Amino acid sequence: MASPRFHLAFPVVDLVATRRFYVDLLKCQIGRENDQWIDFDFFGHQITAHLSSEEARLVAVNLVDGDDVPVHHFGVILEWPEWQRLAERLTREQTQFVIAPHLRFQGQVGEQATMFIRDPSGNILEFKSFKDMTRVFAR
Repeated sequence: MASPRFHLAFPVVDLVATRRFYVDLLKCQIGRENDQWIDFDFFGHQITAHLSSEEARLVAVNLVDGDDVPVHHFGVILEWPEWQRLAERLTREQTQFVIAPHLRFQGQVGEQATMFIRDPSGNILEFKSFKDMTRVFAR
């Protein structure tokens, strides 16, 4: 049985720049769209960018293993080789990272690879991976 897929709707200020970011940089496919929103296939999940010039971006952060992690963010947990390829490609393309690719919680039960980037509207995306996927919820 396939895992459930999540849906996330989020605000953007420019659909053209948003399309370029998600399609060209992250290689997402386009689903349905109109002049107010675009559906993207985000690593098998549906995210919808809704045009909203009035939505304010929060900048609150929490300290997590030495990093100021933006509280408001979303992302995906990738298989280790896929995360490595994405990190290498984003680095090669000189993507500006909010938090550069690195290992968090090294040597601990929650050890994970992580990186954060910002889309053109200021939304923060996290990409993470675990060498042992059984550790995603380990305490």
